[in-house]
Amino acid sequence: MTEKSKEDDKGVKNVEDKQSWCKLNMKEKYAYISSHITVEPMVACYIMPSVLASLATQNLNLEKACRVNLGYSTEVCDALTTRNTLNYTKEESEVQQLVASMTVWKTIVQSALPAFLILFVGAWSDRHGLRKPCMLLPIIGEFCTVVGLMGCTYFFYELPMEVAGIVESLFPALTGGWFTMFMGVFSYIADITTVEMRTLRIGFVNIFCSLGIPIGMALSGILYKKIGFYGVFSISAILYLIAFFYGLFKIHEPERLNKKSEKTKSKCSFVIDFFDYKHVANTFTVAFKRGENNRRMKIIMLMLVVMVVIGPMHGEMVVVYLFTRYRFNWDEVDFSIFSTYNMIIGMIGTALSVGLFSHLLKIDDAIIGLMSSASKILSSFVYTFATVAWVLYLGPIVEILNGTSFIAMRSIASKLVPSDELGKINSLIGVSEALMPLVYGPLYSATYAATMNTMPGAFFLLGGCLTLPACVIFGWMYLQHRKEVHLNNIAKSSIYKDSNPGLEINNDQSKPTANGTSLGVDNVAFEIETHKF
Repeated sequence: MTEKSKEDDKGVKNVEDKQSWCKLNMKEKYAYISSHITVEPMVACYIMPSVLASLATQNLNLEKACRVNLGYSTEVCDALTTRNTLNYTKEESEVQQLVASMTVWKTIVQSALPAFLILFVGAWSDRHGLRKPCMLLPIIGEFCTVVGLMGCTYFFYELPMEVAGIVESLFPALTGGWFTMFMGVFSYIADITTVEMRTLRIGFVNIFCSLGIPIGMALSGILYKKIGFYGVFSISAILYLIAFFYGLFKIHEPERLNKKSEKTKSKCSFVIDFFDYKHVANTFTVAFKRGENNRRMKIIMLMLVVMVVIGPMHGEMVVVYLFTRYRFNWDEVDFSIFSTYNMIIGMIGTALSVGLFSHLLKIDDAIIGLMSSASKILSSFVYTFATVAWVLYLGPIVEILNGTSFIAMRSIASKLVPSDELGKINSLIGVSEALMPLVYGPLYSATYAATMNTMPGAFFLLGGCLTLPACVIFGWMYLQHRKEVHLNNIAKSSIYKDSNPGLEINNDQSKPTANGTSLGVDNVAFEIETHKF
């Protein structure tokens, strides 16, 4: 360890000893942040180009569908590109339906392969104590994608839309995509942080994700208009290279994990070791292993929450751009402005939920999740029946609380299992996430294609209905938490009464802890007060 590292560790020791962000002075907060920034810049440089290139990729598919697959004239396709669609509504509909049909099988490729691979990746990562490969390989896959899309642009008329779809889906799928990236990121964060500061660190990662998405969205339409396909894909490639080399040289495996890797790396060949089905079975035992405080059921319910919360988001991402083009005649810039506005409102809502409802008002985590899901359901009606743009802009305000549950889900999951099972539990969550585009993507694409001429926003109503189970699960989690609080208070009061006869104990405590660890998320985002007797 270098002298600078020793100084940094010394400078932040008091930070972690205090175990609560609100107790730190400004100097300690700055010392903690500066000394603990690890994966965040890499995550931002991974998220931003992914979002930045997404709009250009969709337009490349639309252009190829119009000019190459359907063979429409330059006049027709230019009119569709400039959104002069008054006399070409039939052509616009056919182009969108062709793209939507490709989206179905493309989503299957992007979801099925990562869902299969991540089961092996999580177990392999835990066995060898290696998190960096899980973070670096998805970056390589995305880099190959943008290079391949530049090739599809260069051979525009020679290669049909389907080739661009294969390039767009295959490389990220083979390297794990977003799911493997975030499995590695959150496992790494859990490895290098204390339980008390983990939610704060996960919050930092989410902030960088939240910043990368609106920046990418805001620039995507403008850059596409100004510099075209080559410019957007080139900028994305450069950002991926920055993310890769930052992760390669600036992120180091935790010392404990490195020692573990050295002991096991020579036992068998990589391929046999990686694809050993016994390790997949071991991964699933994490979910079904019994533990204290109904641990098994909580993990299963947590996986279901991931499915019903993440699923509609993936489904909407597939068709929302097509929806705004068809319903409001928007171009790339209009969509970028709305997407940026949507993300900013979401960040404000997350800050409001975390800072006010949880940190100050001490509202239970499950109730906040319930409020988040309810806001999503209500917003689906606004989006569905919006006939003018300003009504659509009301949607993000209605769902302003949506999104708070992501930080809580990741943090709770990391505290339900020991450190040597972090990769497994995150891989299970990753499988849940990876399977959702596989289900929701084709479902939303088929729904949009079937209702485009009657009710193009019907897929929003579908998302609202599919989010209803989240409300039920969060309600169950709240009841379980209150039950554990009650039993814990009775037990502690009984012990204290026996040792201090004659004293009355007030059992009305707000948010206790069990076995020395919190029942929920326990710091800056979701702070739980410790009982003092």
